[in-house]
Amino acid sequence: MSHLNHIELFAGCGGLSLGLESVGFELVMANELSPMAAETFAYNFFNEELDKQTQESQVVWLSSKFSKDRIKERLREDPRTYPELGEGSTDLGENTTLNKKLVVGNIVQLNQWLEQNPSHASELKNAYGEKGGLDLVSGGPPCQSFSMAGLRQFDNKRNVLPWEFAKFVQMTQPKVALLENVTGILRAFDVEDKKFYAWFEVAKAFALINYIPLCLHINAKYAGVAQNRPRFIFLGIRHDIFENIYPKLSGNEQKLFKKSLSFVEQLKQSGSVEYGALNYFDVSHDDQVSTFNDTFLHPLIKYKNNVFSVQDAIDDLRTQGSQKSKYIDLINSTLMPNLEPLEKLKNHDLRNNGIHVQRRFRIYQILQTLDTSIKKEALDLLKGKISLVSEKTAQTLLSYDYLVNLNQYAKFSGIDELIQYFNEHQTKKQTQKALIANQPAPAALSIPDDACHYHHDELRTLTVREMARIQSFPDHFEFRSKVTTGGQMRQFEVPQYTQVGNAVPPLLGQALGNVVKSLLDLHDVKD
Repeated sequence: MSHLNHIELFAGCGGLSLGLESVGFELVMANELSPMAAETFAYNFFNEELDKQTQESQVVWLSSKFSKDRIKERLREDPRTYPELGEGSTDLGENTTLNKKLVVGNIVQLNQWLEQNPSHASELKNAYGEKGGLDLVSGGPPCQSFSMAGLRQFDNKRNVLPWEFAKFVQMTQPKVALLENVTGILRAFDVEDKKFYAWFEVAKAFALINYIPLCLHINAKYAGVAQNRPRFIFLGIRHDIFENIYPKLSGNEQKLFKKSLSFVEQLKQSGSVEYGALNYFDVSHDDQVSTFNDTFLHPLIKYKNNVFSVQDAIDDLRTQGSQKSKYIDLINSTLMPNLEPLEKLKNHDLRNNGIHVQRRFRIYQILQTLDTSIKKEALDLLKGKISLVSEKTAQTLLSYDYLVNLNQYAKFSGIDELIQYFNEHQTKKQTQKALIANQPAPAALSIPDDACHYHHDELRTLTVREMARIQSFPDHFEFRSKVTTGGQMRQFEVPQYTQVGNAVPPLLGQALGNVVKSLLDLHDVKD
């Protein structure tokens, strides 16, 4: 195929779009709730600086409390307070085209607007005159309420978003639908003494609108990302497209859809189906690796035997002019190639941490090097759960040097000094840790406090650029809006750190793009 096209829902700052673009997908339209994330998307994909907007923009607001000429207020607007359709200011009219536009607003209202304006839904369905129509609708609905690291709230309003995704797909009829989410969506909610499996219900919703489901549990690190980031992926192939593709699949590829086909048939015949009628393929199970290896899913495990580490991602940033790793070459050469060298790296302002916090960071670095039993005991001491440690733990901890003053390290001569040092740096933070240089970063990495640097002389949190590198964003991709936020503002603001943490890693987007592309290439092959 000469090129493919896609619509991006829940676009965020553009991680998935960047990956898809790198393998030939052209953007038809994008939708994003947060104006702060939209600012980054607009800068990188449309070359627009929204805070200095003077020209006609490719970014349009669905509904806002502020008029078009009050762009600075719009960029700080709380998305939870967007007016209902028709009650606020809107940039969309009957003659407005959505072609190559980023629509700022929530998906519920976007679906309402398309239902009220069916001619626009039809234009999206036809991809504005593209031969063959719309190829892909993709996106990652906000996932905090499904996340195992979060509150797992069954009745959270965000839980309806995958179904709004399905409603949009029903209106626009892409050949393929791609939904990304946290693996917590695979874990059941207990609802009135029954088990509710969100992923299974999502698959049912798409099956009922004639999409053949394929559900996957993958890990971004196997797609080349320097982060241990397990993810749920839903692929839905429109029934008529699937019928064309299926005979051209290999025997192993056809086996992937065996349960999917019976699941869809059973659902259509009886209107219901019991949990267990559909499975998901799990890359973390060794006996299922061949399922990925010998099929069109191979891009998702291309780096399974050669994962990249945090050190590969950010070590060159410690020393100016140092040699860049194969990982840096990969993200810069494949995701945003053919660009002039950067004069100065953006989003790499070091954060200032006080001496007390720096000393605690040094403890975190040491904890990451310890055996499990010793680490647990040392961590309990740091949290104030115990006041003494075993002789073995004491001798191990005494073998390290600790930060005592600015840029000054020393070893303690006795256990009493060390225990006093730990007591002086107690913390209630549960998740904070140091990165491990020769391993991928942990999944939870969205605010500065999540992790500190692994290097002995770098007692600080990561910069936005370092987090972006870990997430596989190339150096030319620039993050806009506020750097960070706090307090009540965290409930709705999406500053640079959060934009990175919430994004689909571009290299994962690239791998998913190659998976979809290989399927659609089969559709394009003449019988």
